[in-house]
Amino acid sequence: MKKIQAIRGMNDLLPADSPLWQYVEAVVTDILARYGYQEIRFPIVEATELFKRSIGEVTDIVEKEMYTFEDRNGDSLTLRPEGTACCVRACEENGLLYNQTQRLWYMGPMFRHERPQKGRYRQFHQIGVETFGIQGPDIDAEVLLLSARILRELGVGDAVQLQINSLGSAEARSAYKDALVSYLNQVAEQLDEDSKRRLGTNPLRILDSKDTSTQALLNNAPVLLDYLDEESHAHFEGLKQLLDAAGIAYQVNPRLVRGLDYYGKTAFEWVTDKLGAQSTVCAGGRYDGLVEQLGGKATPAVGFGIGLERLVLLVQALTVVPEGLDQQADVYLVAVGNVQQQAFQLAERIRDELPFVRLLAHCGGGNFKNQLKKADKSGADIALILGEDEVRDGKVVVKFLRDDVAQQTLSQEDAVTLLAGLE
Repeated sequence: MKKIQAIRGMNDLLPADSPLWQYVEAVVTDILARYGYQEIRFPIVEATELFKRSIGEVTDIVEKEMYTFEDRNGDSLTLRPEGTACCVRACEENGLLYNQTQRLWYMGPMFRHERPQKGRYRQFHQIGVETFGIQGPDIDAEVLLLSARILRELGVGDAVQLQINSLGSAEARSAYKDALVSYLNQVAEQLDEDSKRRLGTNPLRILDSKDTSTQALLNNAPVLLDYLDEESHAHFEGLKQLLDAAGIAYQVNPRLVRGLDYYGKTAFEWVTDKLGAQSTVCAGGRYDGLVEQLGGKATPAVGFGIGLERLVLLVQALTVVPEGLDQQADVYLVAVGNVQQQAFQLAERIRDELPFVRLLAHCGGGNFKNQLKKADKSGADIALILGEDEVRDGKVVVKFLRDDVAQQTLSQEDAVTLLAGLE
């Protein structure tokens, strides 16, 4: 019988890998809590119309990448390809936006049918940050400071660069789009095939082309910053001043656009040269028109998404993984002879009194030598050895597996006191 395998581009996360993911997630969520952001959770399946109306029907995501299907009622549903639209839908539906400010975050899988490669998968994981109800550049600066702190505290801050741009108002983008199309029409035959297609549907995305010949043609193209409206220009200048004052280095990249239609004004990306073609680690911007576009009252908003796969790859590439993440336990309890009941009692006592100690109790029998091998393989620093003699005397043997310290036979009370010193 043919074995069933995982769907291409949807990967398993094995026990050897999960401690690093847990570490990265814990660092990020701790920082979010320190900034006062609250978690929101929403379904992985939404009405297809949500993404068509928010992302844009002529984007690559909606045209080619969404996992869309009809359910038994004939409704068109889609596995979420990104989180911002879902977050807006959830907040608007539950009355969290009108005349309120919100600072929110979420974490979980997203789905896009792309060509799988390193750092880009069909099921990928994001931590998203979204803020609502705050108009000025100060909240843009805050989310950038927050993202900078995440990267810095994970030890990858020196390997990333912040690029920023302003996409202006809808009117400014429309005027710029006309100028860009006028220029590109003159060189249309020299564009790559993807850019030729975008010229008639979403010309701003041509600025993001990876084709070197197309990029060369763009050197003489109009620049979006020259078309900014007065309000967007003031907003962008205010953001730059706040970043300068906070000591956050950045590069203004006039070709930086976001792949989703709802962005306006601030756009940014944290990029790296350590991951090959997949250079973007964190990206986001302002999307003041999205709530209204989805049926709510006009609400200023700004946020970003961090790709967890890429963030984990970057931590690994820079060898800034903390030691001991793959350690299963601090203490391994060896039970030799007919002492399993007493071993469980001791294990539960330690877990009750010392909740910070990771204790792995041996199960499945086996002789002393084999159990000790498993204790060593677990990565534990200490083995507690409980045999029939120790049970009779109310004792336990404490064996140090990593340090050159003589083993001790202690009362169970004294052993618990010794383990308390591990904190």
